[in-house]
Amino acid sequence: MKKIASFIFFGNFFYGICAVALSFEASIQQGFPLNTFWYYILLFCATTVYYTEAYIDVISVDLNNKRSVWYLKNKSLMIRSETILTLFMILAIFFVCKDVWKQIFEMPSMQWILILVFPLVAILYYGIEFLQFKKHSLRSNGWMKPFVIGFVWSGTVTIYPVLFHTIETNEAFGITLFGTLLFLKNFMYITVLCIMFDIKDYAADYNQQLKTFVVRVGLRKTIFYIMMPLCIVGFGTFLVYTISHHFPSVRIIINAIPFILLITVAWSMHQRKSILYYLAIIDGLMLVKAICGIISFTLF
Repeated sequence: MKKIASFIFFGNFFYGICAVALSFEASIQQGFPLNTFWYYILLFCATTVYYTEAYIDVISVDLNNKRSVWYLKNKSLMIRSETILTLFMILAIFFVCKDVWKQIFEMPSMQWILILVFPLVAILYYGIEFLQFKKHSLRSNGWMKPFVIGFVWSGTVTIYPVLFHTIETNEAFGITLFGTLLFLKNFMYITVLCIMFDIKDYAADYNQQLKTFVVRVGLRKTIFYIMMPLCIVGFGTFLVYTISHHFPSVRIIINAIPFILLITVAWSMHQRKSILYYLAIIDGLMLVKAICGIISFTLF
């Protein structure tokens, strides 16, 4: 059982599952039908491949980093996995685009910007070696890192599902107030999760002089002055809209559950946890958020 859990979480398949689930939530909450099967295959594969790329080339590892040790032991398995996922990703791109390639090339500039900006930022997060950006990747800016990840995730799971649906149905894409607030809500939520991971990496970041929030201001101030306000802003924006538009009380309460759990887990960060705790519990909050959002808008 532990080997299966390690494969799912260390192999980044859980990130792919969370991306698909959050995309389901965003489509349902914004009143759009779900995307095609191949769209979600593409999203799952691209997310998993992207996160695995950071570890696949590991040569020497810190024995205290269980994830790096696992990759070194299972390198051939993950190379095969990356190859298979990449092939599925290429196949999915073909099926997603084969009937709408004309609409894609006829899109207005705003839609092109929305499609390209999130992958571009994701690439710059790691850096592009042949453009000499490797030394100046966005992840090297400790305080910026969680916001960059939150921005990419929020755009991918909030904007993309609606954008690609409008392309498939040849409809006009428009930016709505509710969609913008949902983007902000997801952005703040995932940013807080990323800061939690920075707490896990405190010792390594401190030694590498990577000025993350927890390195700069300490654990207590990070929790109370950064993470908590971000939670409040994220859910507050959504709460204002739902109350002002008379959403059912049950729907509002169910959507509050992930933020209550987020604050609870943030409080628990005073004690160090294992890597699997961070991957299963902290990242699991993304899945909880998606499930609560889907249930609240489907049943209530």
